[in-house]
Amino acid sequence: MAFRATDRVVPVSVNRIEIEAEVPFETLRRAFEAEVPPLDEERFRQLVANGAEWRAFQQAAGGNSIHSFVTFWRNYPSAIMKVGGADIPSASYLIGDYATAARMFRHDAGVMLYAPLRLELHANRSGGTVLTVDQPSSQLTSLQNNKITQTGYELDRMLGDLLEELGLPRPAALRR
Repeated sequence: MAFRATDRVVPVSVNRIEIEAEVPFETLRRAFEAEVPPLDEERFRQLVANGAEWRAFQQAAGGNSIHSFVTFWRNYPSAIMKVGGADIPSASYLIGDYATAARMFRHDAGVMLYAPLRLELHANRSGGTVLTVDQPSSQLTSLQNNKITQTGYELDRMLGDLLEELGLPRPAALRR
């Protein structure tokens, strides 16, 4: 079966933020996971099943900290990568909050390419940890919608708040 379709290529310039922290990988990983709790999926299933109003979703959507992020997904590739010859501790996450994503989604469902945010941690050779994340506003600007771009700047601020809660410096790119 073949579907009629058109395509386009949208050039996107993204700012990747890399923070090298003088803290052991496991210490920063544990702090991150304590600061950005897993999404309570069962709670959201119950809200949907009960036909809850949006306000109930908003109240349940964010984390308990100033940044309001929760973890939607996490991956620890280290064991498999070790078999492949690279013994480097690493963890990847998808983080965000539904309330912020919904404000963008109503303007362009394509925001789900960038929300939730992808964040990665890995050990470096000096015993510290590298935290890597793409700057949200630099991704979201590519959708060419002012409301989405403004929310991207808000996500920049929230990401900076998270980094500060972890005891890391707020990068200049996240100071708006």
